[in-house]
Amino acid sequence: MSAQLVAQLRSAMGEGRLAAGERLPSSRALAGLLGVSRTVVTEAYEQLYAEGWLEGRHGSGTYVTEGVAASPMPRPRLTMKPARRAAAPGEIDLRPGLAWVGALDTPAWRRAWRLAAGMPPQQRQDPHGSLGLRQALVDYIRRSRGVACPVDGLLVTRGATNGLDLLAATVLRPGDRVGVEEPGYGRARAVLRGRGAELVPCPVDEHGLVVDALPDDLRLVYTTPSHQFPMGGVLPVPRRQALLAWARRNGALIAEDDYDGEFRYDVAPLPALYGLDPDVVVYLGTTAKILTADMGVGWLGGRPDLVAEVALRREELNDRTAVVPQDALRLLLERGDLDRYVRRMRGEYARRREVVVQALDGLPLRGDTAGLHLVVDVPEAVAARVVDEAARRGVVVETLDRHHMGPVGASGLVIGYGSAATPAELRKGCEIVRKLAG
Repeated sequence: MSAQLVAQLRSAMGEGRLAAGERLPSSRALAGLLGVSRTVVTEAYEQLYAEGWLEGRHGSGTYVTEGVAASPMPRPRLTMKPARRAAAPGEIDLRPGLAWVGALDTPAWRRAWRLAAGMPPQQRQDPHGSLGLRQALVDYIRRSRGVACPVDGLLVTRGATNGLDLLAATVLRPGDRVGVEEPGYGRARAVLRGRGAELVPCPVDEHGLVVDALPDDLRLVYTTPSHQFPMGGVLPVPRRQALLAWARRNGALIAEDDYDGEFRYDVAPLPALYGLDPDVVVYLGTTAKILTADMGVGWLGGRPDLVAEVALRREELNDRTAVVPQDALRLLLERGDLDRYVRRMRGEYARRREVVVQALDGLPLRGDTAGLHLVVDVPEAVAARVVDEAARRGVVVETLDRHHMGPVGASGLVIGYGSAATPAELRKGCEIVRKLAG
């Protein structure tokens, strides 16, 4: 919401609808007018102060800086994708980005939430997050992802995109160039754009990010090396080493989103990129794919000095992770319940993947060795036709073009198998897709 408010105010000032020297409402008054929290308005004003659009006059208020609207500012031309609709009752949802929660309602899950809810409330929360949870997470990511991260190098977030937003708010200045995978994760692009970054699309192939194509003037590059979203490539070790060398050579940071790195079906999961060079990689994790997005807990790992800066910035923004979910996750980790659940789900997702692969037999697939989705390689016109005709048959599918920032460079269908669909429904939906695409 802050990013939207920044964009609206910036546009109003650039086009002269808010004149130079005009006084803006107080943060409290504007928050009341818009029906949002005061933090949303305060953060938007801070961003516009930093960009030079606004100025403060002692004892008087906030004003549009003189001269900023001398010439109209052209509207940026953005390719906006329509919002994803919810699947209707009875539809088979084959879209990516969802975790299957059918096996989550266990006695261990209910016990963790019951105990967490019974703990006394805290007077003030550490912006790093609960120390007990951070200690448990350090052990977990060491076991599951091969990452040796000190406790003071870990910060509890509300998820991977929240961690990316906090990192961007800390290290980016308006206009900094940030590399994003193309095609890639739209929510990450939205977060970075909202922090004033100039997004630079960086190509991917069947192995993931093409490191040789990275320009040298990027401040940050966002990547999903364990299972590239949405193409499904797993970044091989030589490219990982080349990416780290590029970052060191250019003084850049790498934001590694490890959103479903625990799930690989041909070999053991590859260790996280962060483990190869913690000085230049910021590690972003989340419970959204291993448990459920409703838990609202993730983590950010990095150099302790950088994490301390992120914590300070987070306190300024009054951003925090709810305490009860933190305690529930801590209990699941300390009792070994999460490890057991992930092992069980690795087998469950392997079976669901096998159902999908068999049902799509004969179609060219990619990215099916890891994660919770795969890609069917078909021409753009075929993909669009399949989506329309499948919808009429009660099957919801997504095309690759949705995940492009600019012109479509790769075409196909993205099939997710972590949704609420049963194995039988997955088979039925994928057989319909195969017949339509064949």
